[in-house]
Formats: sequence, structure tokens, C-alpha cells
Amino acid sequence: MIRVGVIGGIGSGKSFISKLFKSPVFNADREVNILYKNNYECYKKLNKKLPKFVRSFPISKSQLIKAIIQDKRNLKKISSVVHPLVRKKMKIFLNKNKKSKIIVLDIPLLIENNLYNKKDILIFVKSDQNKVIKRLKKRKNYNKKILINLRKKQANLLKKRKLANYIIDNNFSPNIMRKKINFLKNKILNERNST
Repeated sequence: MIRVGVIGGIGSGKSFISKLFKSPVFNADREVNILYKNNYECYKKLNKKLPKFVRSFPISKSQLIKAIIQDKRNLKKISSVVHPLVRKKMKIFLNKNKKSKIIVLDIPLLIENNLYNKKDILIFVKSDQNKVIKRLKKRKNYNKKILINLRKKQANLLKKRKLANYIIDNNFSPNIMRKKINFLKNKILNERNST
């Protein structure tokens, strides 16, 4: 099993690129949303740490956004509850897909939380700043202040870029991107199979 980690800044199009691999994808953001909706244990822990904000189940993202806006240290509290639960989900995903040729890890904090290993293939997604802003504004819970906090939390983009085995320029049409990723996927498979 080849593990491909898709990295880059917020709004660069990591999830879009991950899907184009047409392989099993572990999408951390999606898993977090599922936790907020379905995991009562997660709610109880967040309610204990942030009783002023997390008052009802399922957890609404707007409650968490208010908590972070009021005090950016609350992001750390949220992470301390959510990250271990996401790690568990990732282990289950890896076990379930161990017979796959390639699996894709779409985890915004892959580098920061040390969730990658030396054998992983890291793909850095770069995107034009104007396109990034357009994408972010389309998001349901778009909030400039929150995005600034999350950007600070993501490792320095230069560092991520240096760690990457490949850099993908995500400034083209979906059709062109599909071809680019297909080519890259075959390249990765051929390189790993020849070693």
C-alpha cells in the first residue's frame, strides 16, 4: 500500500485533488464533521472544556467558531479532544484499505500532527491566491478571523513545500487537473513497483 499525503494551504484544493486519485481517501475534515454530528462522547468532552459554547448535541460549527473568536486558545482545547478521535478513525481506515495499491490522506494538519511517515509520498497543492479566496468564500462557515487562526496553525507553507515529493499547480480546469493527477498516479505506481 502506497500512502499519498496531500498537503498545502487552506483553500488550495486538497480535497479536490485527493478525489482525482480515484483511490480510497481519508478526509479528516469530513471525519470531524461526522464526529460533531454523531459522537456523543466528543460532545461531552467538548462541553466539559467549553461549557459556555458547546451546549447542545449535535455540535454546531458555529458554537466552535464563537469559542475560537472569543479566545484563540480555545482552538487548542478543541484540537485536544478532536485529534485523538480522528487518529483512531485513521487507523481503522488504514486497516480497512491495506490491500489497496494507493490510499490518499487528505489531512490539513498531516505535517503539524506528525501523521505521516518517511515512506509516504507527499504532494503539495499550490493555488493562486485569488482562487483560494474565492473557494474559501463559498464555504458555509466562512469567517475571516477563523481562517487567519487556522492558517497560523498550519505549518509554514515553505516547509511543507520542501517536504513534498511532488508539487501540483491547481490553477487549471478540472479536466486538465484530472489528466495531471492520472499521470502522477501512474508515475507513483511505476516508481514504487520498480524499486
